[in-house]
Amino acid sequence: MADPRSDLSIGESVPEPARGRSRRARRMRLLAVAVALIAVAAVVGAAANGAISMPVVGVPPGGSGAAGSGGTNPVYAHLPIKVASYLGVYESGAPVSYGPTIEFSRRIGHHLNLAVYYSGWKEPFQFTFANAAAAHDAIPVVQIDPYNTSLKKIADGTYDTYLTTFAQEVHTWRKNVIISFGHEMNGNWYSWGLGHTKPSVFVSAWRHIVTVFRNEGDYNVTWLWAVNIIDNQSPAIPSPDPWWPGKSYVTWVGIDGYYLKSSWNFAPLFGPTIAAVHTLTGSTPIIISETAASAKQPAKIANLFAGIRRYSLLGFVWFDVNGKQNWHISSRSSEAAFASGAKTFNEVTP
Repeated sequence: MADPRSDLSIGESVPEPARGRSRRARRMRLLAVAVALIAVAAVVGAAANGAISMPVVGVPPGGSGAAGSGGTNPVYAHLPIKVASYLGVYESGAPVSYGPTIEFSRRIGHHLNLAVYYSGWKEPFQFTFANAAAAHDAIPVVQIDPYNTSLKKIADGTYDTYLTTFAQEVHTWRKNVIISFGHEMNGNWYSWGLGHTKPSVFVSAWRHIVTVFRNEGDYNVTWLWAVNIIDNQSPAIPSPDPWWPGKSYVTWVGIDGYYLKSSWNFAPLFGPTIAAVHTLTGSTPIIISETAASAKQPAKIANLFAGIRRYSLLGFVWFDVNGKQNWHISSRSSEAAFASGAKTFNEVTP
């Protein structure tokens, strides 16, 4: 057999035997593993002693792994997914004042971990409200509503300067934020909804907004796609299927629905829409993102808490406003019903 070294060019060294390379490689791998384990142990120990925090590192659905223009792995904040763990309110003073939210929490005798405000198009991120929410261990929920705005222009990039600025503001805040856009789009009462804007245009606008945020590093954002309950009575409110942006663009699904009549209960009110959403989105978590009752409030509040647990939902947001009806929690018995139901929740602290 010919000497394998005979094919070597002048000046090339003879490679070491394969067995020797294998042993040396194994020793180097073992050394690298040992060093890594020592480093991990040091980090875990420091975290256990409170010296450092250990964020979850990852990439959002559809993300590339680059945090905006920074090019480093981002911190991606996953809000815990637990049944009956989120309880929030919208007060008409928001976001100018956080005081009414504090007062609501005091009246029901329970902590809130979600605080909602509605944001008009081109309005900046409300740092003052968000800081107040964080100071009270609550997550700000921003409902962006595109009044007097063309969703087609949103989708084609006309408003990218505004969106980029908003995304940068949210990113620099570096705490959990829940953002929704164009809620109740399957109803006909908003310009971005049924009969006013094509569902395909809404979907394009939603996807574009999420994409702009991701390009700036939206890793502290939970995207909430909020629909109205399905209603087959005239005028019909259809299934939200045509407005679905796709699972990679949505974190949670919100469902808005109110106890407009004293005879209404959770199962017939929310059940059909919950079933439709499950069929459409699979395992995407669901929260009741707007609800309230006026008549027979204590009974409806108890029914609401029971329904959240029965359908394994994340929780709900109470719309504490005197609107189409007076939704305010206004009596001692209603406050007591709220406090009793809240005790059954296993609240998440952001």
